Amino acid sequence: MQLSHFTAAAIFSVLASTVFGITQREAPREMVRYGLKCFAFFIGGLFVAGWAMWLLRR
Repeated sequence: MQLSHFTAAAIFSVLASTVFGITQREAPREMVRYGLKCFAFFIGGLFVAGWAMWLLRR
């Protein structure tokens, strides 16, 4: 099974966000909101890091 770097990072983001949501909040609604917020930050950071590496390579 071959995964691209983006796919591997996205899978990690989903799993880590799920764990963060479950362990860091008490109410189920807060868990979901916090998990989605963490996921958005992970994916946003992934794109920022990708652009930074692209700029450094040029």
